Amino acid sequence: MPAYKYQTKEGKNLWYCSFHYADWMGQNKRKKKMGFATRREALDWERTFLDKECKNPDILFSSLVENYMKDCDTHMKPTTLENKQYIYDLKLIPYFGKMKVSDITPLRVRTWQNELINYKDENGEAYSPTYLKSIHAQLSAILNYAVKYYNLPGNPCKATGSMGKGKAAEMKIWTRDQFEQFLPFEKKQGYHCAFNILFYSGVRASELLALTPEDVPRDRNVLRINKNFAVVKGVAMFLTPKTERSIREVSIHKSLHDEILQYIDDLCLDPEERIFYFTKSGLLKEFHNISEKAGLEQIRIHDLRHSHTSMLIDMNIPIIQISERLGHENVETTWKIYAHLYPGKAETVADKLGDLFVDEDVDSEDDF
Repeated sequence: MPAYKYQTKEGKNLWYCSFHYADWMGQNKRKKKMGFATRREALDWERTFLDKECKNPDILFSSLVENYMKDCDTHMKPTTLENKQYIYDLKLIPYFGKMKVSDITPLRVRTWQNELINYKDENGEAYSPTYLKSIHAQLSAILNYAVKYYNLPGNPCKATGSMGKGKAAEMKIWTRDQFEQFLPFEKKQGYHCAFNILFYSGVRASELLALTPEDVPRDRNVLRINKNFAVVKGVAMFLTPKTERSIREVSIHKSLHDEILQYIDDLCLDPEERIFYFTKSGLLKEFHNISEKAGLEQIRIHDLRHSHTSMLIDMNIPIIQISERLGHENVETTWKIYAHLYPGKAETVADKLGDLFVDEDVDSEDDF
C-alpha cells in the first residue's frame, strides 16, 4: 500500500494514494485520493476505504456499521435511523468499533452485556430492562447483516442470548377523573387542546403534532390521521404513518371538535399549517410540569393513549373497534398490549361456553 508525494502549483508538498479494488459487482476499479498532509494520512484513508469495500467477516465493526446504515437509509424512516445511530455511537462502536467482525465472539458479547447490566450513572441508576433489550437488538441486527452479506459463519448474539426485557413491567394509566383533575391546571390554549385530544382520541403524540386544519373537517366530528411529525437532526418533517392501518379517521365528541376549531380560528392557520407549534420535547416538558402542579403521578405522554384505551375497555367497546381506532396493524397487536386490562374475561368466556354445554344437555334430553 504505497503513498506518493506531489507538489501543488503553490509549491506545497502533499501526499496521495492510488490503488485498485473490486467493487460490489466484482469489477476491478482504480481509486485515487489526493490532498493529504502526511503519508500516514494517505495510507490510513486507503486502509479505511478498502475495509469498507471488504465483503468478508474481517471487516472492522465500525466499517460494517457505516455500510449497514447506508443500506438502511433506503428502507427506514429518518427517526428510526437516528435512534439506531445514537445507540451505535454510544453503546456499540466504543466497545466493538476497532474489532474485526470475525473476532466478536460470544464471550466478548457476554462481557459487553455484563458491563451494560452492571452500569450505574452518577445517581446510582441502572439502564432500564427495555433499554438493555433495545441495545442488544441493535447489535444482533448488525451481526445478522454480517451473516447474510459478509459470510460471518453465525451470529454470536444467538449463543449468548438477549438481555433485558421486551416490554415494561408496568403500564401506567390515568382514569378519566385523574385526567379531569389535571386539565384545569393547563392554562395555555394550545397545550390544553393537545392534551384533550391525546386523552379522548388515543392518537399518538407524533400524529397529534402532525395535525393540520385540513385534518379537522368542519362538518364532521373526526380527526383525519394520515402522517407523523418528527424533528430529525434539527430538521422538522412530516413522515408517513407507522403502518397502513395508521391512516384512519378517529371520531371525537363535539365539545372537543369545537375546541379544536376555535383554536384553529384563533390562530388564523393556513390549511396545510401545523395546528400545534411545539415539538414532542416541549409537549413532554409541559405535561410533566402540569402533572406536578395537579399533584398526580408522573406518567409518559404515550400513557395517555393507554389511558384512553383503558377507558374504552371499561366501556365494553369491542376490541376490533379499539384496534381500528388506535391504528394497530391487527387485533392481535391490540390484545398483546392490553390483554391484562381485561380482568375476568377468561372466566366470562368459560361461563359462556358452560352455558352452551347446558343448552346441549337440554337439547339431548328433548331428543329422547
